[in-house]
Amino acid sequence: QVQLVESGGGLVQPGGSLALSCVTSGFPFSLYYMSWVRQAPGKELEWVSEISTSGRPTYADSVKGRFAISRDNAKNTLYLQMNNLKPEDTAVYYCRRNSDHARGQGTQVTVSS
Repeated sequence: QVQLVESGGGLVQPGGSLALSCVTSGFPFSLYYMSWVRQAPGKELEWVSEISTSGRPTYADSVKGRFAISRDNAKNTLYLQMNNLKPEDTAVYYCRRNSDHARGQGTQVTVSS
């Protein structure tokens, strides 16, 4: 049974940082490209970042230079370090397996003063 469980969200002031984690199980994590996606209220799902099986990252222009994706294959865990957060980063963040878009329940990130 494929499971992806995100955590680490919360309320943070503009300019602050948060670190998201996604613990996975039920599949060979190291063999899959993984992504973070987000959905703001009333908006469509937006791709944020992707990491290859070898650890090569790519980012949406809106987060480039502020967010960092990483993975620990020994722990079957995906990470997203988010720095210099802006109000427009407010959304539910999901980790997603690229092959079939399987994703977890999400974690809420709210950036507000």
